[in-house]
Amino acid sequence: MKKYLVIAGILAGLGVILGAMGAHGLRNDLDPVQLNSYLTGVRYQFYHAFAILITCLLYMHFKQKQFLLANLLFFIGILLFSGSIYILSTKGVTGIELPRAFGFVTPVGGLVFVAAWLVFVWGCLKIKNA
Repeated sequence: MKKYLVIAGILAGLGVILGAMGAHGLRNDLDPVQLNSYLTGVRYQFYHAFAILITCLLYMHFKQKQFLLANLLFFIGILLFSGSIYILSTKGVTGIELPRAFGFVTPVGGLVFVAAWLVFVWGCLKIKNA
């Protein structure tokens, strides 16, 4: 469980760094649509870093395995959703060339987030003494 707590802290800390980069470092390099997309990635990273933290605490207290699965799905969702948004919104600055199909990674990440939240609800419903 300690590793999940560490991952949540690292993801939240990276969210601060990436948010500051967007607000200060990339503001002049990205057009408003790209910057908005980038900052959306940051927000969703924050939301789900805290979701990882919450599911860790719930698992430690209630021992429902669904919270472990939700943790993994939240992490994968951050990598796919936020990670792809960072890459796509900054490709003009970074010069990264991507296949057109890479654009599908973002909605897949969004679906993984939805799955994580459904598993989270499933875990909550299985709690007996709450």
